[in-house]
Amino acid sequence: MNRRGSGVLLHITSLPSAYGIGDLGPAARRFVDLLAGTGQRYWQILPLNPTCPAFGNSPYQSRSAFAGNTWLISPEQMVADGFLAPEDIRDPPPFPAERVDYQAVLDYKNSLFDRAFARFKEHGENFRYMDFAAENAMWLNDYAIFVALKDRFGGKVWGDWPVGIRDRHDEALRKHGSELAEPILREKFLQYIFDHQWRVLKNHCRDRHIQIIGDIPIYLTYDSVDLWANPELFKLDEHKKPTVISGVPPDMFSATGQLWGNPIYNWEMHQKQEFRWWESRIDHTLAFVDRVRLDHFRGFVQFWEVPGGDVTAQNGHWADAPGRDLFTLLTRGRSCLPFIAEDLGYITPDVHEMMAHFGFPGMKILVFGFSGDVAQNPHAPHNITSRCVAYTGTHDNNTVRGWFEHEVSDDQKNLIFSYIGGSVSADHIHRILIRLAMISPAGTVIVPMQDILGLGEEARMNRPGTAEGNWEWRLLPEQATEQAMQEFSEVTRIYGRG
Repeated sequence: MNRRGSGVLLHITSLPSAYGIGDLGPAARRFVDLLAGTGQRYWQILPLNPTCPAFGNSPYQSRSAFAGNTWLISPEQMVADGFLAPEDIRDPPPFPAERVDYQAVLDYKNSLFDRAFARFKEHGENFRYMDFAAENAMWLNDYAIFVALKDRFGGKVWGDWPVGIRDRHDEALRKHGSELAEPILREKFLQYIFDHQWRVLKNHCRDRHIQIIGDIPIYLTYDSVDLWANPELFKLDEHKKPTVISGVPPDMFSATGQLWGNPIYNWEMHQKQEFRWWESRIDHTLAFVDRVRLDHFRGFVQFWEVPGGDVTAQNGHWADAPGRDLFTLLTRGRSCLPFIAEDLGYITPDVHEMMAHFGFPGMKILVFGFSGDVAQNPHAPHNITSRCVAYTGTHDNNTVRGWFEHEVSDDQKNLIFSYIGGSVSADHIHRILIRLAMISPAGTVIVPMQDILGLGEEARMNRPGTAEGNWEWRLLPEQATEQAMQEFSEVTRIYGRG
């Protein structure tokens, strides 16, 4: 990211597809071609790990830090690779084009996966699968049995399983592993398919000189294989339940703070093990993407720790995290750490000092730049520096148009008009902010696809603090065209980002 460039934020689930959800198949490769054809260098996505309805299908609440989201597997690519017959996918259900109906997708794709798995078993040994299974055994074996056990115990969280398997006694692992051999193999097969399809897409990106920016959530959900397989790496009691949980303290927006509820790392144990789990997680992610956004970067310096039984975040306290030790270790044998620090919210000087020490660029969000004293606002375009990634907005914000129509007061609109030297309507505000981002000194600019298209609040990806209706927005086929991207392509060239 040492030269001016730009790209687009669009998660895989939002791509057009006839199969209910964006996937890793032909539409993804066409989108890469579109990015390359319009002068872009980056495609930013959200985490690729498994999602589930219990957590609102959020990619930031996954049951594995290593496994891939198999709902992103392309039926068309499975046909091309010989795992399905053309007639298997000829008549998909009438999925909605503008939103993801996750339950309908799960039902449909599970039926396809059953057929593909049966065909896989019929053909006998697959040496590429065997190589994949051997190379990824470190996480794959635990993940596959975890998924099978979740089904066996009716979806119960792992901490409520029978003690023998909850605590991973050898006899219990052997017994369940033998009895669940079929579903375990099925899950390994699906992870192999995901891995293969992703590598095909990644190679296509490389051929088109498009770099992928991925995302690592700092925390994991309690009901994840990583906690079951590595309980010593988290602050759990003798019953394997969290003694403390994550959140952020009370502030001017919330008198009780935000209680996220994720388990807290046992950082002392991570240090004793020389951060092997973190190193494996980082290396595994960087095998899939070129650069990584580190979510809630402040948590690598200090984190808010709340007693496990609390229902608000009020009684928490700040505790130190050994982020400097972790990143120092990661620099060994590596020419660089291709990280982007998510440094939004209240950030203390020690966080910025650590970012500067390791050379991690931060984030600047233009919709945050027009409040308070704009002259000093760090998100205002004139204050953005080259050592950052500038966004019009993120997956957690309203679209620019939705923000302008529903969240900006008349006084704030007048401030925006004064800043840009004239009034502007909701129909054109996205164009102004995109130009302000692209003309800024920011080394890299990333624009959500919704803002390129000038879409309103209905196209918002996520509403933090709400449990339903998130992560569902999809791009229509007629919106993913060079004509729709023409103006964005022009400003890319004009402002030297091509």
